[in-house]
Amino acid sequence: MKYLIIEDEKLTADRLAKMVKTIKQDYTLLATLNSVSSAVNWLSKNLHPQLAFFDIQLGDGISFEIFEQAKIDFPVIFTTAYNEYALKAFKVNSIDYLLKPVNEKELEAAIEKFENTRSAPSSIDPSQIATLISQLSSNHKTRFLVKVGEHLKMINCSNIAFFHSMEKATFICNTEGRDYAIDHTLDQIELMVNPSEFYRVNRSCIIGINSIRDIVAYSSSRLKIVPIVKTDEDIIVSRERVSSFKEWLER
Repeated sequence: MKYLIIEDEKLTADRLAKMVKTIKQDYTLLATLNSVSSAVNWLSKNLHPQLAFFDIQLGDGISFEIFEQAKIDFPVIFTTAYNEYALKAFKVNSIDYLLKPVNEKELEAAIEKFENTRSAPSSIDPSQIATLISQLSSNHKTRFLVKVGEHLKMINCSNIAFFHSMEKATFICNTEGRDYAIDHTLDQIELMVNPSEFYRVNRSCIIGINSIRDIVAYSSSRLKIVPIVKTDEDIIVSRERVSSFKEWLER
């Protein structure tokens, strides 16, 4: 059984592949791709897999866009960080999905379901794609509510320089360089904000496009972002995200 992984977080992709190998030793991973464009290109040049795992939010768009640009004649299981709006769209359209971080028992159940209906192509009807893209691309959060002492403060997304995680906590850094703790994880925030305005440059930072002052070449083919505010630590674009980051800058 040959399968494909489309996931822009290398550690997440590696973990998923490892779990699949544990569950099904006879499954062969054909490739791991990290963007809509790389997936469309690969699918146009290679024999298609018998199963694929698609992350919803990729560096250069939403994976549903792949269905618009390539023929998907194989079953797809989507993976997504928790987002109530996204899950509502999935349930309404009866699409198979797994929540991140993927649980091994749930993965095993999804694979078993796939094997019981192996001959069926992806359950997404072409007429659903535009609706799903619209549902997942619209209604992005325009502001976040944070607590400051005994007070609540609203921070507009236009005033956010970046989101970052530190010591298992998540923070908003505004354009004045001040940090505010927030309850959401970066995985959740990534699906809440407008992907044309914010980009996940590494596991611990989502940068706002309007907060980038400069971009500098860094060691090992990576990039260093110089934001408009001072930071205690460098913001580095991880090696596996450099290509999709450049594509995002040109969108």
